[in-house]
Amino acid sequence: MTDCLFCRMVAGEIPADVVHETERTLAFRDINPQAPTHVLVIPKDHHATAGLLVGADPGLLAEVVAAAHAVAVQEGLATAEAPEPGYRLVFNSGPQAGQTVHHVHGHVLGGRDLGWPPG
Repeated sequence: MTDCLFCRMVAGEIPADVVHETERTLAFRDINPQAPTHVLVIPKDHHATAGLLVGADPGLLAEVVAAAHAVAVQEGLATAEAPEPGYRLVFNSGPQAGQTVHHVHGHVLGGRDLGWPPG
């Protein structure tokens, strides 16, 4: 999709501060971080929401979650064996949830205490 911000990042048309990449996923720092660590993890293929992605390719959604965990480990928010000190993984789906870029993306948030409820 030529008008999708994240598709353009995948294509290399728009720069991103990439922290992790696999054959089918890309992870980069959020330009407006809400925590000391705030990384977005996306599938390289365009899917508007997590629900649409799981319907089209559940394995790719699993890869996005696995990439998010790899980012958390890389950023010191977890280890391969334990969720210490911890991180939050958020998928906003649709306008009422606050999704502003309509390419599914998970937010990896951490590096501070994250309150509940979130919003």
